[in-house]
Amino acid sequence: MKHGKNYRESLKKYDSAKSYDLVKACELVKELKFAKFDETVELHVNLKLGKSQTVRDTLVFPNQFKGEKKVLVFCKEDRTKEALAAGASYAGADEYIEKVKGGWLDFDVAVATPDMMKDVGRLGMVLGRKGLMPNPKTGTVTNDIVAAIAELKKGRTEYRADKQGVVHIAIGKVSMDAEKIAENAKTLLAEIERKKPSDAKVGYVQSVSVNSTMGPGVWVDYTEGE
Repeated sequence: MKHGKNYRESLKKYDSAKSYDLVKACELVKELKFAKFDETVELHVNLKLGKSQTVRDTLVFPNQFKGEKKVLVFCKEDRTKEALAAGASYAGADEYIEKVKGGWLDFDVAVATPDMMKDVGRLGMVLGRKGLMPNPKTGTVTNDIVAAIAELKKGRTEYRADKQGVVHIAIGKVSMDAEKIAENAKTLLAEIERKKPSDAKVGYVQSVSVNSTMGPGVWVDYTEGE
């Protein structure tokens, strides 16, 4: 992949083969940024997982950095007022199922009551591709929609390992203090270790790196159990 001049200039400012402690790595990411917008800081955690193993859950970062999420709740008509009063941007059944079928995706996260999943499940081709399908494992299929919305409004975020066993997730903005970005990273790493499969092999966390949207990656000197 060919990188631009600004990217190549950033590479000259540090040792790209060296690993740094988490706070220093986040400081470097801030120093290496060159885009004119407030770039997102991303963490990449490479895990050693077996074919049948996966790591997936949700968490709330201690330092928030995203705007308020638009929540869509799939529920029966008798619960729409409850959902909207709790802070949902949209709530309903057939009307929203049809809108999503037609390609409407003006929301950040979807919640569904269990009695709606038979119909919502048919939206898999649309919602699944965007990572928006409600799932009991992430607390987005529930009868307690008030609690689910409250958690999502606080910034509850899903993380999951991809097919290569890598967790990619936004942990902050370059405008934030490096310590706050690092604190978010530590929270995620602790959660990933907590979700370690019981039969995972030695060297579960193989590597950790951090970068801004446009900037080069910085390796993190990380040992399991830190």
